[in-house]
Amino acid sequence: NWIGGGAKMTFQDIVGTNPKFQQVINIAKAAASSSSNVLLLGESGTGKDIIAQAMHNASPRRNNPFLAINCAALPRELIASELFGYEEGAFTGARKGGKAGMFELAHRGTLFLDEISEMSLATQVRLLRVVEEGRVLRIGGKHPVEIDVRLVAATHRDLAAEVEAGRFRRDLFHRLAGFELRVTPLRERPEDIAPLAIHFFQRALDANRLRSPGMSAAALATLQSWH
Repeated sequence: NWIGGGAKMTFQDIVGTNPKFQQVINIAKAAASSSSNVLLLGESGTGKDIIAQAMHNASPRRNNPFLAINCAALPRELIASELFGYEEGAFTGARKGGKAGMFELAHRGTLFLDEISEMSLATQVRLLRVVEEGRVLRIGGKHPVEIDVRLVAATHRDLAAEVEAGRFRRDLFHRLAGFELRVTPLRERPEDIAPLAIHFFQRALDANRLRSPGMSAAALATLQSWH
């Protein structure tokens, strides 16, 4: 559910020259220096998590925590305790001494909420309160904790449609979309297939301490022929 031990990727690690994709990256770079929340939209596999890490590393928060949670990878009833934490005895199985949630742990840093569309409406209400007040109350707690966290949320769904269908709160949607970026899928930027293939090929060579004259034109043509 966690992504790495922090933000490892930077904008220098992102490969692509397609104009539409570059426009997204340029906006992401501009948004990185802002304190506004960011909403990343796009299909699974388009690199939303990489952009989130790159934004953190280009932001004034770069020396503070970057934490991430995949809202689709946890049972819905556990997401709230992971995000907001809990006090001892808050529920059956609660850890002795309680537990700090990710908002507390990400103080002065960035929290990446992947697949946020999978969050229950009840948890959305709690999240909205935290975003509005800048304070988090642990489950079973009585004393809110002041937090300073920049949110980057992502989803592969059409979140505006989820709002209209009543599955996602409109007020939370607007709070998260300080900047809204739609990440272009690779099939819409075929000119980036070759440089990406060469990049990953070279990385595989380096990891295995191998040498190669490079990828053949036939190999690249084969890759570029795939949808």
